[in-house]
This record gives sequence, C-alpha cells and structure tokens, in this order.
Amino acid sequence: MFAMITRRAGNARQALTRATALPFLVRCAIGVCGIVAMSVAWPIELFGTQYSVPLVAVALYPAFAPRGRGATFAALTVIAGWVLDTAFRDSPVELWRVLAIASALYLGHSLTALAAVLPYDAVVNIDVPGLWIARALAVILVSAVLTVLVLALSAQLAGGPFLVATLVGLAGAAAATLLIARLVHRP
Repeated sequence: MFAMITRRAGNARQALTRATALPFLVRCAIGVCGIVAMSVAWPIELFGTQYSVPLVAVALYPAFAPRGRGATFAALTVIAGWVLDTAFRDSPVELWRVLAIASALYLGHSLTALAAVLPYDAVVNIDVPGLWIARALAVILVSAVLTVLVLALSAQLAGGPFLVATLVGLAGAAAATLLIARLVHRP
C-alpha cells in the first residue's frame, strides 16, 4: 500500500515538472468552470461550510483526470444540486442561473474533451485551445440567445398547440438520438 502511494506521488511529481503552460491552463479552466457551475447550482449557504469541500473536490476532479467519468459525475452533481435547490428548497428558477449553469457545464465538458486528448507535456500552439474555446463560446452564445427567444415566444403562444409542438419536438429529438446511436454502433 505504501509503495503504491509512493509510486503515485512520484508519478504526480514527474507530471508536474514536465507539464507545459497551455495544457495546464486548459485544466485550470476546467476547474474554474466546475467550481462556477457548482457554486451557482447548489445553495449558497453550503459554501463556507464543511459541505463545500466535497463539492469543490468533485468540481475539480475532471481537471485532474479528464479521461475518466469524472466530468459526467461532476455534471450530475451540479444538476442534482440545482434540482435540490429549486425543488426542495423552493428557490426560484431564474434565467441567469440556468444560463450560467448550462454555460459552465458545456464549456467545462468541452474543455475536458480537449484535455483528454491533449497530453500534459505537449507543446501546443495557442491557436488550438483558442479556436476550441471560441467555438464553444459561440455555441454558448447562440444557445443563450435561442433560449431567451424561445422563452419569450412560449409566453406568447402558451396553450395546447404549444404543448403539442413541444412534445413533437421532444419525440423528434429522441428519435434522432436513437437513429444516430444505432448508426454509430452498427457492425
């Protein structure tokens, strides 16, 4: 047991000494996105208490191990916090919180995908993460604008036809997802 801990500590020390700036900054950005998402989703009263330590650890885990299931677990923890805060503590569902959580989760997830294929000791041109982040921010901006427009439109068109259109759209999205999954896993 002690030999394994010593070996892992030696591996971590070697990784830190060989790390280059851009992969390190990508991993720092993953951590920042995780902490932002976690702090917006969970009740603010939790932060500054002993309960914030595991939440911050879960938020930072994908930055240290981007190739595992850490990003999924962190995202599910953020979503669970938001559901607990809005459903059980009766906090209002506010647009700024929804957009901030979605933006931080998407950007963190996208950067985790980049970090998963980017070795920590790679010499990388700044264009690689720069263009990656620019595309992710463009997706976030378009999604936020469309969300606000759809919410404004839904207030105008509330009623039966809007509900039917929503259900048809959800069924179409589910069918498209199943079709893509079937085509990807085709032998």
